[in-house]
Amino acid sequence: VYSRPSSLHLNRDVFQRQSKCRLRQYHQTAAGGVQQTQPFGLILPGAQNTRPLTDTKPVTDPPVSHQILDSGMIVLKNYISIRDQVDIVKICHNLGVGPGGFQQPGYRTGHKLQLQRMCFGRNWDPETKYRERYRNDGSIPPRVPPVFIPLIQTSIYDARAHLSSEDEIPLMCPDVCLVNFYTATGRLGLHQDRNERPYSIRGGLPVVSISIGEAAEFLYGHTRDEDKLQKVILESGDVLIFGGKSRLVFHGVRTIFPNSTPPELLEKINLRPGRLNLTFRQF
Repeated sequence: VYSRPSSLHLNRDVFQRQSKCRLRQYHQTAAGGVQQTQPFGLILPGAQNTRPLTDTKPVTDPPVSHQILDSGMIVLKNYISIRDQVDIVKICHNLGVGPGGFQQPGYRTGHKLQLQRMCFGRNWDPETKYRERYRNDGSIPPRVPPVFIPLIQTSIYDARAHLSSEDEIPLMCPDVCLVNFYTATGRLGLHQDRNERPYSIRGGLPVVSISIGEAAEFLYGHTRDEDKLQKVILESGDVLIFGGKSRLVFHGVRTIFPNSTPPELLEKINLRPGRLNLTFRQF
């Protein structure tokens, strides 16, 4: 067990500006004549949402710990403080209801993924991957909010401190991110994250995954055989990192556990029931 670094995590001035919805610099408006998707917000109406980000009411965060899952694969438990989780939710909510925000991705056959998704940096589609600049609603994804970058890089440094040189995770600068929101029935099938550039894949540049809200059963392993997969419970505030020898690990989300969002988080913000998951990587 180790203490949360004093430098963690986020620039409060930046968050305060973004909480006031001054986010136009991140959005690219949809092309004219293209039908807009229905806005999907993360925050439900409630008294919790009227509190300013400067609210200094103390919150007792659980201690930070770590769990090594495999070579180059680690979970930093309780790494994101409640206060920072609130701020991340607010940024994703404000961006998610604008152009390029949350939508339910799907295939031309009509099949839809069981989640809401927003992309930062580059558009990603289950069929075209990163090839299409514009989404099907004509919008361009917002860029990765710069305030997230030091958080991701700090988490990689902290993860490296717990790994041997053989299992080391390379450093990276995140320029793309998939923001997924799962309801209680949400799932994500077994897959590999292998659509980034060859340099990123061959170099083992890590995927950094932040979980906020309800807990999830996360499956992982170096095979598609579900009988041979491992599982770990990812809870609100956890950061999962996989890179190096585990960069192409198969993984998926099998179960969302309803009513498992920490009460301390819900006291601060009325997050929609479900799990918010941000996965950062370098394209």
